[in-house]
Amino acid sequence: MKRTLVLSLTFLFAVNGFAQQQKIIIETQDAAMVFSVKNDGKLYQSYFGEKLIGGDAYAQLFAEGKESYIPAGTNNLFEPAIRIVHADGNPSLELKYESSKTDKQGDVSHTSIVLKDNQYPVTVVLHFESYFKENTFKEWTEIKQTEKKDVLLTRYASSMLHFSANDYWLTQFHGDWAAEMRMQEGKLTNGIKTIDTKLGTRADMYATPTFFLALNKQADETSGEVIAGTLAWTGNFQFTFDVDEKNDLRVISGINPFASEYSLKSDEVFITPAFIFTYSHNGKGEASRSLHSWARNYGVLDGNGSRLTLLNNWESTQFDFDEKKLSGLFTDTKKLGVDMFLLDDGWFANKYPRKNDHAGLGDWQENKTKLPNGLGYLVKDAESKGVKFGIWIEPEMVNPKSELYEKHPDWILKLPNRDEDYYRNQLVLDLTNPEVKEFVYNIVDDMMTKNPGIAYIKWDCNRMMTNTYSPYLKNKQSHMYIEYVRSLYSILDRLRQKYPTLPIMLCSGGGGRTDYGALKYFTEFWPSDNTNAVDRVFIQWGYSYFFPANTIANHITSWGKQSLKFRTDVAMMGKLGYDIDVEKMNANEFAFSQEAVKNYKRLSDVILHGNLYKLVSPYEESRAVLMYSNDAKNKAVVFAYNLNFLYGKSWEAVKLQGLNPAKKYTVKETNLFPGNNSSVPENGKTFTGDYLMKVGINPSSGRELTSTVIEITEAP
Repeated sequence: MKRTLVLSLTFLFAVNGFAQQQKIIIETQDAAMVFSVKNDGKLYQSYFGEKLIGGDAYAQLFAEGKESYIPAGTNNLFEPAIRIVHADGNPSLELKYESSKTDKQGDVSHTSIVLKDNQYPVTVVLHFESYFKENTFKEWTEIKQTEKKDVLLTRYASSMLHFSANDYWLTQFHGDWAAEMRMQEGKLTNGIKTIDTKLGTRADMYATPTFFLALNKQADETSGEVIAGTLAWTGNFQFTFDVDEKNDLRVISGINPFASEYSLKSDEVFITPAFIFTYSHNGKGEASRSLHSWARNYGVLDGNGSRLTLLNNWESTQFDFDEKKLSGLFTDTKKLGVDMFLLDDGWFANKYPRKNDHAGLGDWQENKTKLPNGLGYLVKDAESKGVKFGIWIEPEMVNPKSELYEKHPDWILKLPNRDEDYYRNQLVLDLTNPEVKEFVYNIVDDMMTKNPGIAYIKWDCNRMMTNTYSPYLKNKQSHMYIEYVRSLYSILDRLRQKYPTLPIMLCSGGGGRTDYGALKYFTEFWPSDNTNAVDRVFIQWGYSYFFPANTIANHITSWGKQSLKFRTDVAMMGKLGYDIDVEKMNANEFAFSQEAVKNYKRLSDVILHGNLYKLVSPYEESRAVLMYSNDAKNKAVVFAYNLNFLYGKSWEAVKLQGLNPAKKYTVKETNLFPGNNSSVPENGKTFTGDYLMKVGINPSSGRELTSTVIEITEAP
């Protein structure tokens, strides 16, 4: 379908007081950013907000504004976007507007704005991509210098945005292993609020690189002026929110400059990661749907494609398995009705067999005792039973008890004069070393070359960097955090050139790598090692603000004491999988699971590619209700989860969203456990979309830890 390009770069000259201003306008369907060049030659952000109607409306904007990308070293007294120390020791930078241009291709426009210093040969190019229909912006920066010697970059933001409002409300997401994505909202006050990480191999563990910023008042799902932002970087990030004495706010996003001073060579170009953001004047829900649409179309590998359902062996076997046991699990996979079997940790290493997590990591040959016939035999055995075969790897890591560690001690990140610091009994390989990069690439390439039938990879990364030192980088240790991520991306680039469509899950000890820097190489991510369904309601609720359902992998396990139905219904709100001992299910549970897989596959197009509406938040009530509706508004799916219930409490009806008020819809509960009848009063009845959105339905039962899945289908 041919797309209409509407975003434009326009130069306007507006009389404003004593001088004329040159304006650069960047628009999406509903939002606009406007930059002005003033008489001092500097670039200013004049406007960011709801799109104005009329081609000359932006010419009437007042001259006020904030410098768009403020450097350190001259007269700036607040947080800068960039700081450079020149070869002669001078720490100043002054950026003047040089030129700008726009390239247009379909729905996407790319605007570049060139800024230069008039005393030193330093160029900064601000890049903006805007996605018209998706209502989303992407911003990054290029920094280049042509001095005779290196200069030192000590700060290098991807983006600096300015706001002027009465109040600012920040929603952030924090946590820990197995407690990811806990949502917290607070009012910004004068001073600096920083959200960052210093983990090295991953973006998040204690803080997630995502936020909502509401202007003037707190935003809810359907109302309020809000910005949603996230950084596309699989490493240390930093968001800085700086409220000055006039109550103006600057938001600075980018790589965390902590311990990362960068020596920039002459003619070298330093490219920052992209800051991805959207603006909504209709609350958080609209902002989320914009990001989801952008992600499916541009941010995630095969974002509009299907996803494989799977059965993982970890809970049923952990490290204790052999070919015979796995063959039986292939049969269970087929009976269950999912697409694929995923072999998890424990299949490799011989000198130091992988019997637990203390040994073998780094030695990526099949264990001859467990798998005497190799991976190729397993692939063919799975295929003979009608299922695909996938496998787990953790190629960036090493156990000290391994052949790899013995042969290449110089390949490991560790301080030369300190004790080794272990996390999960392992260390990190030095990806900045070209030999190590080649080794990691070959782990995957050799495995796929020998076993081309492998249909899926789970790529894990179970630890952060500690006691970090690179033998390869020598006296440039401050480049460590940046070069590691660059090296990871270069490996993934090579793999995607050779294996462009292979589905790969992005895992990192749970949700350690949940960022769009990595997701362009991956089809989905693992949000948490915690699969307790009650906890998962909150974890998945948080991630689903910024990532579409087809990227969030949810597995049904034996964690928690909830019913199998509750655990299944919670997992169905994203990309469905199983990690459970199927043999321990009774007849009713297995029959329910078989039917649940069929239901999910029937509904998956709406769930994975539909528009998400969050109807009742678990942070506000002891239940959660959400729904997905397709673009045609002829099909929707409602999920309702009761978390706890006080005696005598009754739930209010839930008003649906995303339907056509003029159409008629049939309400039907699905995914019922064998022998159970629907408790939904509206089950089997037909209503107009107008009725469902103004009066609503009652999807929640009167019992705690129960769940409901409801199909909303356009009536003939």
